Amino acid sequence: MTQDELDQTLDRMFAEAQTEGAQPGVITVSTDDWTGRLAGVRGTCASLQDGLRYREIQVLVTSTFVTRVLSRREADGRGAPYRELTPRSNAGIRPPP
Repeated sequence: MTQDELDQTLDRMFAEAQTEGAQPGVITVSTDDWTGRLAGVRGTCASLQDGLRYREIQVLVTSTFVTRVLSRREADGRGAPYRELTPRSNAGIRPPP
């Protein structure tokens, strides 16, 4: 998954969510992707409790994960406290043309 694909997935999930549980809940990333194809993602970490976040969605990185975005329902509490997805422009990246 590239950064653009990640952004497209987040935007699509948020736009299509019929319930709060269907909104993006957590981003799981394999370490290979985090140091490779997603190395340009600018995450933020306001506190240890909030963890690393991209566009206000928590990012969990480990060698055992498959890189994907889980809904809040699928995340089953991981990624909490849940927040509203911020626009791409607020994530330090340029919006699509």
